[in-house]
Amino acid sequence: MSLPADTPPAIADVLGYLQHHLQELTERQNTSEHTINTTLVGLMAQLQQLTQLITASAPTVALPPIPMSPPPVSPPLPIPSAPSKQRTRPKLPSPPDFSSEWSSSRGFFNSCMLYLRLAPEQFSCDEEKILWTLAFFKDGRAAKWSENLFRQEANTGIFPIQSWAHFKQQFWCQFFPVNAEADAVNTLEGSSYYQGHRMVDDYLDTFLTLVSDAGYTDPRTLVVKFR
Repeated sequence: MSLPADTPPAIADVLGYLQHHLQELTERQNTSEHTINTTLVGLMAQLQQLTQLITASAPTVALPPIPMSPPPVSPPLPIPSAPSKQRTRPKLPSPPDFSSEWSSSRGFFNSCMLYLRLAPEQFSCDEEKILWTLAFFKDGRAAKWSENLFRQEANTGIFPIQSWAHFKQQFWCQFFPVNAEADAVNTLEGSSYYQGHRMVDDYLDTFLTLVSDAGYTDPRTLVVKFR
C-alpha cells in the first residue's frame, strides 16, 4: 500500500510494520488451515482402513431360526356328568292332636321329636319348632296352656319360651304327672304287677315305660321285675 509523499517518517514506519505483521499472520493462518485439512484427511483414511479390517475379521453369526408357534389346541370338551339322583324322603305323618292327657303325653312328644329329627331342614330356629308343636295343642288343658303363652307374648312383646330345651322342660312339667316316678316304682315293686292275661307285646311296652319312669337301669333289677 503506497503512502502520500508528505507522510511523516514515524507514521510511515508504524504503518509499514503493521502491514508486514498482518501479512505474516495471514500466511500463518493459511498454513494452519492446510495442516488441519491434511491431518483430517489422514485420519479419515486410517479410520476407513480400520473399519474394513474389523469387518473382514469378524465371524459371521447366524441368527437362530424363529420357532414356529404350535397350532392352538382346543380345550377338551367337558364330560357331561350323570344326573344326580335326589334322595327321596319318606312322607312323614304329623303328630296327633294333643289334649294334655298324661297317658298320651309321651307318645305325642315322641312323635314331635321324630318329625323334627327326620325333617330338620323345615325348621330354621327353635322358635319355629316350638310354634309348630303348639299348633297341635287343640283341646283341653293343652290348648289353654298354649293360649296362655301367646297372651304373655301379647302383654310383654316377648314369647315366654325362647329355646327348644326350655320348651321340653316346660312340657314335661305341665303334662307329665308329678309323681310319675313314684307311681312307676310302686307299681314295679308291688306284688300285684304281673303279665296276667295280657299279650306279651302289650305287657312289654307297659313294662318298658314303667322302667323308664322309675329310672331303673340295672339289668339284674329289670330281670327280677319282669314277671
